[in-house]
Amino acid sequence: MTAITLGQAATLALGGLRAAGGTRVSARGDARRHITGAPVRRDSIEAGTFEDMFFAVPARGECDRLLRIARVMLDAGRKLKRAARAEGRVLTRSERLVAGLGAGAVRIYEELLTLARLNRGRVYPSYDRLAERTGLGRATVARGLAQLEAIGLLIRQRRFRRVEGAGPGPRYAQTSNVYRPTPPGSLPARILAHLPRWMQPAPLPDDEVQREADRQDETQAMLATLSCRDLARATVGGPLGRMLARLGAVIDRRSCESHADPQPLTDYINKDENESA
Repeated sequence: MTAITLGQAATLALGGLRAAGGTRVSARGDARRHITGAPVRRDSIEAGTFEDMFFAVPARGECDRLLRIARVMLDAGRKLKRAARAEGRVLTRSERLVAGLGAGAVRIYEELLTLARLNRGRVYPSYDRLAERTGLGRATVARGLAQLEAIGLLIRQRRFRRVEGAGPGPRYAQTSNVYRPTPPGSLPARILAHLPRWMQPAPLPDDEVQREADRQDETQAMLATLSCRDLARATVGGPLGRMLARLGAVIDRRSCESHADPQPLTDYINKDENESA
């Protein structure tokens, strides 16, 4: 079996995308400037290509329930800070996330839940819009959104859009983020641990838990039988998935050749270098 793995193929593909310019941003975390001169933030997705799959219509009463949960978490964070000062102990990472939730973040969360209820889950206000509606500063809005995302109450996705301009090549600019409140049944354990029992979701029946475990085992078994090309197609979408599928096809072909006529991988590398020369 050849030494090239799908993970290595992914690394090569990502490197190729960075070399080609594209819309990716440096892994160092600094926003790379595009032709427009405006930075496109890391992990941004083009607006209009994913929103239908991202947004979810909240169930009846779900927004009110989530707001009550956020307010309970705010009180829990204050109690944790008082207890830590009184006992002289250091908070755990999960406790620090809960204690870091501020009143401004809960106010921002309330506005996002209102938009989700009124717009059937389609929530994409700008920072300036949230600042205007909540009476908070723009920096406070940014900090509050980060707190909500870190604790697990909110899912946020950055977006960019294409802009018109003279000259060759596509041009991009950052646009407003999209937001989706985390459903009550998907809240992380750090939140559930501080909720009273009557606010926690009912546990799943044992047969449902077993059915889900069996489904996951069957999925993993099916993926284990796929070739590298089919695995890339099944697990990765978009341009990256297509590129990985092509690389996987090369890996599959060389794997079949190595089974028929075993040959060290270095021979292939030397052969490719001689041909390119």
